[in-house]
Amino acid sequence: MKLRLLLCLVFLVTLQSKAQEYFPKNDGVKNPQTNHTVFKNAKIHVSPQEIIENGSFVVKDGKITAIGKSVNEPANSIVIDLQGKEVYPSFIDLYSSFGIKEPKKVEGGNGQPQYEASREGYYWNDHIRPETEAIAAFNYDEKAASSLHKAGFSVVNTHVPDGIIRGTGMLVALNPEGTEGDRILKDRSAQYLSLDKSKLSRQSYPTSTMGAMALIRQTYLDAEWYGKGKSENKDLALEALNRNKNLTQIFATDNLLDALRAGKVGNEFNVDYVILGDGKEYQRLQEIKETGSTFIVPLNFPNAYDVEDPFMAEHVTLEEMKTWNQAPANLKMLAEKNIPFTITTHDLDIEKDFRNNLLKAVKYGLSKEDALAALTTTPAKILGEENRLGTLKEGAWANFIITSGDYFDKETSIYENWIQGKKAVINEMKTTNITATYNLKVDGKDYELKITGKPEAPKAIVKSGDTKLGAKLSFSNNWMNLLLSSADTTKTGFTRLVAKTDENIDEISGTAYLSDGSETSFSAVKKSLTETTEEEEENGDKEDEDIREIMPVSFPNKAYGFSEMPKEETILFKNATVWTNEEEGIIENTDVLVKDGKISRIGENLKAGNARIIDATGKHLTSGIIDEHSHIAASAINEAGHNSTAEVSMEDVVDPTDMNIYRNLAGGVTTVQLLHGSANPIGGRSAILRLKWGENAEDLIFENSPKFIKFALGENVKQSNWGSRSRFPQTRMGVEQVFTDYFTRAREYEEARKTDKDFRKDLEMETLVEILNSERFVSAHSYVQSEINMLMKVAENFDFRINTFTHILEGYKVADKMKEHGAGGSTFSDWWAYKYEVNDAIPFNAPIMHSQGIVTAINSDDAEMSRRLNQEAAKSVKYGGVSEEDAWKFVTLNPAKLLHIDDRVGSIKTGKDADLVLWSDNPLSIYAKAEKTLIQGKVFFDIEKDKKLREEIQQQRSTLITQMLQAKNKGLKTQPVTKKEEQHIHCNLLEEIH
Repeated sequence: MKLRLLLCLVFLVTLQSKAQEYFPKNDGVKNPQTNHTVFKNAKIHVSPQEIIENGSFVVKDGKITAIGKSVNEPANSIVIDLQGKEVYPSFIDLYSSFGIKEPKKVEGGNGQPQYEASREGYYWNDHIRPETEAIAAFNYDEKAASSLHKAGFSVVNTHVPDGIIRGTGMLVALNPEGTEGDRILKDRSAQYLSLDKSKLSRQSYPTSTMGAMALIRQTYLDAEWYGKGKSENKDLALEALNRNKNLTQIFATDNLLDALRAGKVGNEFNVDYVILGDGKEYQRLQEIKETGSTFIVPLNFPNAYDVEDPFMAEHVTLEEMKTWNQAPANLKMLAEKNIPFTITTHDLDIEKDFRNNLLKAVKYGLSKEDALAALTTTPAKILGEENRLGTLKEGAWANFIITSGDYFDKETSIYENWIQGKKAVINEMKTTNITATYNLKVDGKDYELKITGKPEAPKAIVKSGDTKLGAKLSFSNNWMNLLLSSADTTKTGFTRLVAKTDENIDEISGTAYLSDGSETSFSAVKKSLTETTEEEEENGDKEDEDIREIMPVSFPNKAYGFSEMPKEETILFKNATVWTNEEEGIIENTDVLVKDGKISRIGENLKAGNARIIDATGKHLTSGIIDEHSHIAASAINEAGHNSTAEVSMEDVVDPTDMNIYRNLAGGVTTVQLLHGSANPIGGRSAILRLKWGENAEDLIFENSPKFIKFALGENVKQSNWGSRSRFPQTRMGVEQVFTDYFTRAREYEEARKTDKDFRKDLEMETLVEILNSERFVSAHSYVQSEINMLMKVAENFDFRINTFTHILEGYKVADKMKEHGAGGSTFSDWWAYKYEVNDAIPFNAPIMHSQGIVTAINSDDAEMSRRLNQEAAKSVKYGGVSEEDAWKFVTLNPAKLLHIDDRVGSIKTGKDADLVLWSDNPLSIYAKAEKTLIQGKVFFDIEKDKKLREEIQQQRSTLITQMLQAKNKGLKTQPVTKKEEQHIHCNLLEEIH
């Protein structure tokens, strides 16, 4: 018992010692405020789920000490009666740069890229900055704090928004009277990441999203390795990263695809990211949910487009129109899917837009409870501060707002925002609410006076019969001043009405100063609720019309998107001319049965129970076209920051919303190899895609696909046309040395890896080792015979083979050597002379390589050409006398062989995947149209459905244009229409795709 008493005494002494003041005071005597403040008779929103009607709470030293239906009022308390008022926990913003000056972009370099890091003692890449601490750059911003106070915020999680790994943020209370010591709740609250480079360095790498993702992966691996004490040098960045790994991890993205990519990296490394989204999460709710992340969602709803000019309206895409229409319902949809989210002021004019947009989200179905949770309890829990922030309970910070009523009612005013027990006055609490409709009598004349708006900033409309008078209302300290113009438009006189108002009034009376200088009294008697005018009823109707019909989400959410994804079908094609690409060749009047995603049977007079029968009489059925060299469906093409980027992967930047997917399906294309560009000798890893329009990025990737990588030769890799003189190689000789150097290092890496279990894992070297071990195939961008010979010799020296020379426009010169080496050729049909190194290109290239026994394909490297590869194949019949059947294999079976997927696609054979195209004519004909395109037994393009989709697009556009015109007529903000040019994408594209 004595021991327990002793421990209690020690605890009390400890508490007292913690509360002792130790700062000197030299500007007067110390007189700390020790009184309790009691707030009573309020409707208290303790949390989103708990409300106390007519409740009270007590505040002392910035904390809540008691709360409930009734509380004991300590002696000498300051008592504030909140009768008729409501109290909410004030809000928390998880993503902010409050108080942080935006870093300035460094200049210099005379236009030449910088390839090495500019800092010593840190990581090899300047854009990795986990050692950055927000607290070192923080300065309290009173103006910005005032805007946040007005919106209801008390706490922000702020950081330095610069770099890929950005360092630690800090949790700041927006205490209007406190010191920095009072305001800083946590000096290391979270670690921030993004896919954007630092402005403080010109270092080139990474130049792309896939490069940024690869860099994050490598940094995580290096931090783990460094933590084992294996490094010979000190790295302050990796040390900081290891220190920060147990903090909340917040990943900033600026589009939906990047948000999903962040989730992908997080899942790979078991990091539970909190992801800053872009407000379009509703477009991919299932994938968003599968990330397992909490999302920080901005309320930056786009304005309607100004579509009055029908010619300019044509330049607004359906996707843009739908985004405007659907964005306000985003939070509702997230809540319905049980996806956790918080709300941020990021990218908003806080005073003008935050609350308006929040109320709009509620109007479009977000529950008030979910909205409040997203601003209070959810962010508090993410930060591990649920006992101190986000709720009103004993021991929590006294962070709360006092309102005139329901916060989510647009007429409600925020009176005060208390932060750590300190008051920020937003509007005077004792302001009389004079908003109503009155019968106004002045100088024997009757008027209608309608006062609208918020109590602290009312507006007046005055009418004499049907005539609207000029009226200007000012209201301060409960004094009303109303300036009226004359009802007689031929006169310029004014009448001034002045009155002191009282609470709960039904009548305003005061003095009227007439235009002739005389004075008289006036009165304004509030109308009863039954005296509403027809106009008021009409205005109410108009308000209801603001809730526009939300268009259904399609997949993807743009023109030609599916309302429902295609389903696997059992289909029987009857009486088709079948191009088998097998020993049977082209067979006429043949049936093909598709079942369970596979080609089930081939023959005559087939029957199949409940199969959907398609009459293919007079039509041609082929396997789907395969494009060996494509750049469609990508968010980036090149990572140009290094001369070798084997660590990056095109699978990271697949864009399933690219309209070229649908266009290619309409041209009979079912599979493509998405290749890295030609910015460097050793490029990035490829992605083999099935063009499953409407699916997510991961589901487009060909399942269990072989591994490929892009190499490149020629002008691009030595940067002949890019003006760069600072990166090796600058010559074709240098290109050879790059390959030799990297593969020599890869051999050494593999040997060292065998002997050291804690060896540093290098993603670039791991990929090159796969090539050396023939576990990854090479597609090499090539033109000139000398370089083609060089690369084959380098490969042979390291005992591997080049799988495919792509472009290979001088392949006809070295076809015998390619055959001996074992390389295939994927070329253009008839491109030549479009740059110096293709001067010797000829249209007979493909037929000549084919005649030498090389597996030959025709590719596109172009989004336009890829949707008519059937016609490109036909050119080999014209130029080289190739048979129609062999020419067709140039775009079907042969590219399947080059990609090592010919066991699944490329021909019509029982057991293969049902990737098929039904053509209206001979597929090599310029008159042939793809009528149906199937992938794994699902119809992803149907020419008849396409016609219906076009009609739906016009109907949707018409509806949305009408909605936008209505929005403009109501005086809502609009944005101008800008004409956008579609990017033309080839191997040498360096910028991000937009």
